[in-house]
Amino acid sequence: MVVVLLVGAAGGMLISTARNTDDAFPTADSVDVGFAQDMRVHHLQAVTMAGIERDNTSDPILRGFAFDVESTQLAQSSEMAGWLTVWGQPQLPDAGAAHMEWMSEGGTHTHSNGEGGKTTGSVQRMPGMATSEELNKLRKLTGKALDVFFLQLMLRHHKGGLEMAEYAAEHAAKGYVRNMADKIVQSQENEANLMKSYLAERGAQPLPSP
Repeated sequence: MVVVLLVGAAGGMLISTARNTDDAFPTADSVDVGFAQDMRVHHLQAVTMAGIERDNTSDPILRGFAFDVESTQLAQSSEMAGWLTVWGQPQLPDAGAAHMEWMSEGGTHTHSNGEGGKTTGSVQRMPGMATSEELNKLRKLTGKALDVFFLQLMLRHHKGGLEMAEYAAEHAAKGYVRNMADKIVQSQENEANLMKSYLAERGAQPLPSP
């Protein structure tokens, strides 16, 4: 945890050193800020789910996989928190605030609504996010049932986050934000393919797409 926080702090310091050459930090309604705040919410739920699996699975392969997901997304979340601090923006959206407004392009861009449909506006639940009921169920499961449900939830979660990362990789103003978004796309696509194979090995199917 200390190492992760230091990574985020280092990222913030690197951005700070650029003040003399780039004083135009992203504003609250920018793609950069919206992506960083929403993706932090998305990542932190993945960290929670991965932690449950890591602490409770008896499968060493999935324990290692969960640890990798947890470590990667915690580090990325910390780095994004560093950006937001330097930009003078809150590290998370306001409680109860809608999400993905930064993708709407004034109501002209269509994206997932988090409920299996499409919208041109903001959403209350980001695609792929697990419900409270699903998280509570995950905490109570053991053995193969735990492993399968974790993989199903995390696969859906990864697929849901891809849309936001792909949009930010193309539309964010800052190069380091676009670079992070592109890394998220690549890593989550690779992990999604791995989770599909893990589910198949256990005779299980993915959940419906977010």
